[in-house]
Amino acid sequence: MAVSQGFIAGLPKAELHVHHVGSVSQRIVAELAARHPGIVPSDPDKLAKFFIFDDFAHFIRNYLAVVALIKNAEDVRLITYEVAADMAAQNIRYAELTVTPYISISDDLPVEAFLEAIEDARQAASRDHGLELRWIFDIPADFGRPAAEFTASVALDHEVPGLVGLGLGGTERGFPRSMFRDQFDRARAAGLRSIPHAGETTGPESVWDALQSLGAERIEHGIAAVGDQRLLAHLVEHKIALDICLTSNVALRVVSDLDHHPIRDLVAAGITVTINTDDPPMVGTDLNTEYAIAARLLDLDERGLIELALAAVDASFATQEAKAALRAEISSYAATPAP
Repeated sequence: MAVSQGFIAGLPKAELHVHHVGSVSQRIVAELAARHPGIVPSDPDKLAKFFIFDDFAHFIRNYLAVVALIKNAEDVRLITYEVAADMAAQNIRYAELTVTPYISISDDLPVEAFLEAIEDARQAASRDHGLELRWIFDIPADFGRPAAEFTASVALDHEVPGLVGLGLGGTERGFPRSMFRDQFDRARAAGLRSIPHAGETTGPESVWDALQSLGAERIEHGIAAVGDQRLLAHLVEHKIALDICLTSNVALRVVSDLDHHPIRDLVAAGITVTINTDDPPMVGTDLNTEYAIAARLLDLDERGLIELALAAVDASFATQEAKAALRAEISSYAATPAP
C-alpha cells in the first residue's frame, strides 16, 4: 500500500545506526577534497563513481580515504554540524551517531580538540535545529586491540557529553566479537551501552558472539540472524532490536537486491527492527527514502510507519524524558489530519 512521500517527510524520526564520516554529504566531501587534495576526487561526477563499491572491502578502503580528508578540528566541526543539518531537514529529531575516534584523532588533531569540536557541533545542532545528537564511540575492528584500547580510553578517561554507548564496526570476518570483550566489559561497568555491529557480512555466529561476549543490547545490522531460529527466539525473548540498513546492505553487496532482503522474515519472526541509513551519501539514500522502502517491503500504511518510528524511539538509549517527548511528537503528528 502506498504512503505519500509528504507523510514520511513530515514524520518525526529517530535514527540509531548512522556513521559520522559516512554521513557527510558529497558536497562537503568535495569541499574537503579540494581543501586537502589526495585520492578522493573533488569533481562531483568522479566522486559519485568513487561511492560505487564492488564489495565491503572496497567500501572500507574508500571510507578510510574520506576519513583522511579530516585534518583538523575545523573539519570535524564542519562535518558534524553539516551532518546534523542534513538530518534535521528530514525531520530526524534524535540520532545516535556512530563516531570512530581512532581513525580521526592524531598528533595534528589531539583528543581534546576532537571532543571539543564534536561537542560544539552537538550543541549548535540542538540550538539551531532542535536535533538531539548522541554518540556511539565505535571500535574499528580492522585495527585490532590497540584501536579497541584507544577507543575505550577516549570514552572512559575523558568527559564526553552525549556519549551513550560503545560500538564495534569494520570487518567482521577474522575479528571475532570476543576479541573486544575487555573493552566492552569496562565500558558497560561505567554505564555505557553495548551496541556492536554483527551479522552483516558473516553468519549468525557473530550475532551470538556479540550477545554472549559483549552483552550486546542492540545489534547493528544483525540480518544474518534470519538463518538461526534459536537466535531469533533469543532476540525476541530479550527484546533486542536490530538496526536495519536496507539500501546499504544492497550497495555493499551483502544482499543481492531489496526484494531479497530478509527484513520481512525478521519482522515475521517478531524481531523489533529499526530503519536506518548507515552511510547515507555513500550509498545514495536518506532516512526518508529508507522509510519509503520499508513501507513497500513490509506493506505498511501510515499507521505501520508510525509504529516503525515509535520502535526506534523505544530502542534508543535516549533519556526517558527525551523518549516521552518524541513519542508525544510522533503521536501528535499521527493525529493531525492530512492537508
